[in-house]
Amino acid sequence: MKTFKNIIICTVLTLLFANCKHEAKPEVKTVTTETVSALDQNMRYAKAEFTVEGMTCAIGCAATIEKKIAKMNGVTYAKVDFEKKLAMVEFNESLVNLDLIEKTVTSVADAYKVTDMKTVGHFSVK
Repeated sequence: MKTFKNIIICTVLTLLFANCKHEAKPEVKTVTTETVSALDQNMRYAKAEFTVEGMTCAIGCAATIEKKIAKMNGVTYAKVDFEKKLAMVEFNESLVNLDLIEKTVTSVADAYKVTDMKTVGHFSVK
């Protein structure tokens, strides 16, 4: 019985020492990033501000409108300030126009109305 225990102990110790010698080396991964194409460099971006009437809360109304605008192809920035009823959007002019932004806002709910839409050089509040 003693011999059997000694054999098991020796086997376990041998396995432990053998496994410790096989250290895992860190895996190296190479990640490539996309470069901006010449087409992207030539695109024109515009900024627009407008008032959104009909919002009743910041979490439901303003956040929902902001998410809808942000998901539009060509929109790079969207922010809706519930307190000021102000929406600010930066977009690629070749993909998005002011009419399309207005239709997106009014399609969220019939209660929302867009007024005072204008393009700006800089946002009044960010």
